[in-house]
Amino acid sequence: MSTRHILIAAAAFCAMVPALAQDSAPSNDDSFAKYGQEFKGKIGRTYAESEEWYPEVVKPKPGTPNVFMILLDDVGFAQYGCFGGLIKTPNIDALAADGLRYNNFHTPALCSPSRAALMAGRNTHKIGLGSHALTAMGFPGYSGTPPESAKSIAKHFQHAGFETFAVGKWDHTPLPEGSKSGPFQHWASGEGFDHYYGFMAADADDYRTLLFDDHTPSETWMGKKDWHLTTDLADRAIQNVTAHVSIYPDRPFFLFWAPSAMHSPHQVPQKYIDIYKGKFDMGWDKARDEIFAKQMAMKLLPAGTKLSDGIPEIPRWDSLSAEQKKLYARQMEVFAGMMTQTDEEIGRMVAALKRTGQYDNTLIMLTADNGCSGEGGLNGTYNESRLLNGMQTSLEENMKHFDEWGGPDTYAHYHAGWAMAGNTPFKYCKQIVHNGGIADALIITWPKGIQGKGEIRNQYSFVTDLMVTALEVTGTKFMDEVDGVKQMPLDGISLVYSFNKNDAPSARTEQYYEQFGNRAMYKDGWKAVTIHGNRMPWIVTGTFPFEKDVWELYNLNEDFSETQNAEIEAKVDERVFDSRRHYWCSC
Repeated sequence: MSTRHILIAAAAFCAMVPALAQDSAPSNDDSFAKYGQEFKGKIGRTYAESEEWYPEVVKPKPGTPNVFMILLDDVGFAQYGCFGGLIKTPNIDALAADGLRYNNFHTPALCSPSRAALMAGRNTHKIGLGSHALTAMGFPGYSGTPPESAKSIAKHFQHAGFETFAVGKWDHTPLPEGSKSGPFQHWASGEGFDHYYGFMAADADDYRTLLFDDHTPSETWMGKKDWHLTTDLADRAIQNVTAHVSIYPDRPFFLFWAPSAMHSPHQVPQKYIDIYKGKFDMGWDKARDEIFAKQMAMKLLPAGTKLSDGIPEIPRWDSLSAEQKKLYARQMEVFAGMMTQTDEEIGRMVAALKRTGQYDNTLIMLTADNGCSGEGGLNGTYNESRLLNGMQTSLEENMKHFDEWGGPDTYAHYHAGWAMAGNTPFKYCKQIVHNGGIADALIITWPKGIQGKGEIRNQYSFVTDLMVTALEVTGTKFMDEVDGVKQMPLDGISLVYSFNKNDAPSARTEQYYEQFGNRAMYKDGWKAVTIHGNRMPWIVTGTFPFEKDVWELYNLNEDFSETQNAEIEAKVDERVFDSRRHYWCSC
């Protein structure tokens, strides 16, 4: 008797087991379907009389697009070349030329909340990420623990048959869970990713850092002279895509790529720094003027937009000493070099998509998690850890590290003046919910589905909209229940309506913001906003009474860059805006 006939006989016997085992299961014909796996074939006395059957594998429809989400860190509205920036970003610019630029996109002004909201498609306070995961406290909206009722959109892709990859920064897992012992429900693996390779922290040393390969700690950098984190993360993304396509060329994938760049530490090989030698000697004031002029020439900004006054605490470049100018220009040279290196790695990944025939049918979305970081303060620093401990770094201390700035022996951050320039035409920066902190450049490219090339879209949008857009593009159903848990409704609104209709009215007409007590409410083009305690991001200590906060009111339909305070006393409803009482949770 052949092996096949033996197996058929065994299957026939197994099919009779429920009827024989009276004590363990009912004896009706449906018992195997109820207590085992349903069999839809036929078992006969011979193979010729039998019909084989295998459980169906969930597969997306043929032609379903891939999704490639690129989330950069601390990159301002005005730092890509295609958004008027002075940094060389030819590969990012090429994506914009092949797709759309959104000039009215927004984030929660900080990394953890932005990333959690992006993945969940829900507002930050609903999912416990009203602030950074490292500042978690046991109160509604700020627990730092996303609920099981708000699982990542990646879970929906995974259940729909996509292969899913997360590469890079993942910093919205509760701190006590960030070890190889888990638990893992808030890791990338628990949020719907088949594979993860990256770092579980707010930032990372680009020359030597602890990474996790799925759940296993890895020090990939050891023994590799020219290792750099951004390149390593791009290598893994390319490996994931090419390996996937070689086995399943018709099965879509979802790739989330989130490097440490451009978060401090700003670290990059010297050859990239040398590209910008002397390029920023003009200082941040003239840089803002040049960027603004380019933005207006591109028609990236609405007609009549004015350049904001910037941050009052930032000194005029012309008032600085020669030594200060030398140091601060060097800080920006390093940042720009790192940005150009990151752009090269993005170019390599896009080239891999083209080489494997996936580019035309891949939805690519590129943005950042907040505006430029002003956390470097009024001197910048050779060691970011000093800032986290409330310490400013003097000019004299910084100059001792001038020659090594950007190398492996510094953990550098630039002067807040460059953050102000990177957020042109807006004022303020990361942590603050004026547009300098929440307005981010967004590029969406999908050659097969977007007709316009190089066009600009001005519809108002928020970070929760991106993965909801991916659901619609791929035809992936939002599941009301995930892994046995009923899911809360999505807050995101798909942007597909704007892809091929430039003048479509904004589907999102309101959005709230709150970060470290800084609050804002947007409604139909109007925005009420306040800086809690007037605290700048480089100030990390202090107590600030909420009742002394001063509200501003802007008509963004006429004043895109928030330059004209309506100068009226905003009668703010405390039930909505008082973050001390955590009413944000219901927004």
